Amino acid sequence: MNDEAALTQRLERLAAALERLAPRPPSPADFEAAEAFVWHADEERFEPVTQVNRVPLRLLKGLAGVVPQLTENTKQFASRLPANNALLWGARGMGKSSLVKAVHADVRARLAKELRATGADLKLVEIHREDIASLPRCLAAMRTSPHRFIVFCDDLSFDKDDTSYKSLKAVLEGGIEGRPENVIFYATSNRRHLMPREMVENERSTAINPSEAVEEKVSLSDRFGLWLGFHNCSQDDYLDMVRGYAAHYKLKVGDDQLVREALEWSITRGARSGRVAWQFTQHLAGKLGKRLET
Repeated sequence: MNDEAALTQRLERLAAALERLAPRPPSPADFEAAEAFVWHADEERFEPVTQVNRVPLRLLKGLAGVVPQLTENTKQFASRLPANNALLWGARGMGKSSLVKAVHADVRARLAKELRATGADLKLVEIHREDIASLPRCLAAMRTSPHRFIVFCDDLSFDKDDTSYKSLKAVLEGGIEGRPENVIFYATSNRRHLMPREMVENERSTAINPSEAVEEKVSLSDRFGLWLGFHNCSQDDYLDMVRGYAAHYKLKVGDDQLVREALEWSITRGARSGRVAWQFTQHLAGKLGKRLET
């Protein structure tokens, strides 16, 4: 074998080895596989969710001020009408993420005939907070789909030295492409401006122009046209939640006993919220030997 042939053979082996090491291109997304998906940025794939963890919209009590707004916004989007990105912010455990999932199911069911007529469906795609930087790639996979997508990020917030919020700003509004027409972004957060107060104050104290630095941080939340506030519930709201769950799941317990045990449960938790009401319902159902079908 001459030198030229030997060199060619070594190059071919090297090329084959590099091809084996190279990552496989991501498979095209199959959005027909389910009504909901989880985006995995490391593998650039959409994992189908066969059964979404959610409760019926009618069981979400104490949210009369926000349910109609998010429902109407979602109906407009599903009907190909103008709609806003939504930020659900406020007290922990008051049903922010539950509302997004419940509204998705409710609107999808109500508009089923209209959606089928257009050959589309209303899909829910969850993106994890740590994968926000990959949002442009996630949206690119949806852009050519006939379906409508609610991209949902639970517990969205940004800490000191975190710059991924800038890519989110560009996607929501202001970038060359922006978000696709068939995508809307819903996020939940305990913070109204998505930034901790100390982060904003630090920007103000160290910047050459403090007002511009603060505006840069706060302007992210301005990209959400719909702001929905969630506040701590009253005792009456809490008991309404507990009674609603008990009736829905047919838990056989007297109202006096239900109220007494529910209040004792909230006192031991030091809080009243939708999450606490659900946790008590699970406790009560287990004690009664009753399975909860979600």
